[in-house]
Amino acid sequence: MTNDGGGPGRKGRVIGGRYRLVERIGSGGMGTVWRALDELVDREVAVKQPRLPGDPEDAAHQRAAHRLYREARAAARVDHPAAVSIHDVVVEDGLPWIVMELVRGESLHEVLQRKPLPPAESARIGFAVLGALRAAHDVGIVHRDVKPANVLLGRHDRVVLTDFGIAHIQGEESLTVSGEFIGSLEFIAPERMSGRGAGPASDLWSLGVLLYAAVEGWSPFRRTTLESTLAAILSADPPEPKQAGPLGSLIVRLLEKDPERRPGAEEVGKVLEAVAEGWPVPEPSGASAAAGPQDASVLREFAEDSGTVRLAGSAATGPAGEPGAEPTAEPTPITESAASDTTSPAPKRGGRSLLRPVPVAVLGVLLVGGTWFATSSFLVDRDDDLKKTNPTHSSAPPTPEPTPSRTPGTWIAHREKDMNAVLSLPAAYKEAAREGSATDQPRLVVYDIEAGLVQVRLTQWDKSPGPLLDQAEQAQETWNSYNHDASGQYTRTTFKGYDAVLVDTTYDMEESPTRCMQLFVVTADDRMYELRVDMPKGTPSEKKGTAVFKGARDRLEIE
Repeated sequence: MTNDGGGPGRKGRVIGGRYRLVERIGSGGMGTVWRALDELVDREVAVKQPRLPGDPEDAAHQRAAHRLYREARAAARVDHPAAVSIHDVVVEDGLPWIVMELVRGESLHEVLQRKPLPPAESARIGFAVLGALRAAHDVGIVHRDVKPANVLLGRHDRVVLTDFGIAHIQGEESLTVSGEFIGSLEFIAPERMSGRGAGPASDLWSLGVLLYAAVEGWSPFRRTTLESTLAAILSADPPEPKQAGPLGSLIVRLLEKDPERRPGAEEVGKVLEAVAEGWPVPEPSGASAAAGPQDASVLREFAEDSGTVRLAGSAATGPAGEPGAEPTAEPTPITESAASDTTSPAPKRGGRSLLRPVPVAVLGVLLVGGTWFATSSFLVDRDDDLKKTNPTHSSAPPTPEPTPSRTPGTWIAHREKDMNAVLSLPAAYKEAAREGSATDQPRLVVYDIEAGLVQVRLTQWDKSPGPLLDQAEQAQETWNSYNHDASGQYTRTTFKGYDAVLVDTTYDMEESPTRCMQLFVVTADDRMYELRVDMPKGTPSEKKGTAVFKGARDRLEIE
């Protein structure tokens, strides 16, 4: 008997008392994926219906059921914007149906059926996938099925790695038995083929094959038969990539047969970041012999990738720029993040005004579609002479000023008592401005350094002004209202147990490319916080800004 999802997964059926199946949007070896409506909160989700072989009493059936449970458990443990979010697991007819976020877009596999991608765009996608893999590796999970069909390209340049269903979780018994092998053959590392098992380096091999396929348009180990594909993975060097540009050397090194000779995740991330941003590519930090070229006359189409969540919707957008779900120029992944609602413009570069006045259309409180954005309308002047001649200038910090306490290294903890928060920043950052009170919401404090290029602000509302995702969407619309050139992404996640959203946006303001990274957090008692860092795009200060954002986020304390 086979549960193949025919009648039991019929359209219109309600799963778990709340998820109504709307349409089938994907199918694979482990099940069918449905677009569904969560009738409890009126939200669209993706629901994975299990397809299990054999009788429920059979060992194979039980292993498959366990594998589905493990997919949800594994994915839920990976906290990263580029990892698919699991909302719920519903047991229906004795089988686990996995409820996850609905990513509107298409898979990388579908994109590559049309044409290969430029190196910078491939690097942007690879950088996001690497971030999700590193987050998984940090909690003892090896994905084991990294391939284009498991990479979804969503709105706002978002990149999402899906299908942790065959992931290996350290400390758990293996689900495979003698003679059983799971995974997509042409993307599987040679050490797995030879029985040595999977580790983080195996996922990096698969990432290398994915990058090769992205720039060349075909998989380097794809052959006409299973046996010849296996032989190519184990013994053949891949054809030298012809269209990889600055990614070529990294791809060759990732496809080393010996996992010890492959570059580590940190080095891979630096190269991908540099290629995506158009920066100089760093020199390899370890010795790795380049694989020799081979005749490229192999089959140039992909195998049919199965077992993948494919979600219909708008096509992936945007050239290389912001690396997808993971913040672009950040060298290490952001796993707890958030969005925006205080959408005041970013700081001016090189002038005396660090906080620009907001356009009249968005001054004060902007009511749009039932949500609002509190925006700053004051100017902060960092010129000491002006402060001396105009001591009543609005940028003068209030008294008494919070007393910072030193933390290890060069970071200083600033206790914001009125906000019930502690904001830690590098020692060079000084308070530049402050406004708001219990009766004049929101409260806001701004810190910057002498040059004024990278500016940090913390904002707090006693009551959240609206749902996080609505805030994120409105934030990006507001950024785009200036010159209609904003691009970026927003991603829902968690921050220290609280609901959170990350917004990462690039736009031009007075012909100055600007990047704004924002973390929005809503607490259990419905307070909302925003951590925001503005920085000039495409300059050395951008990398400093992303590092400040990550450090401030990791150290932020909400009481």
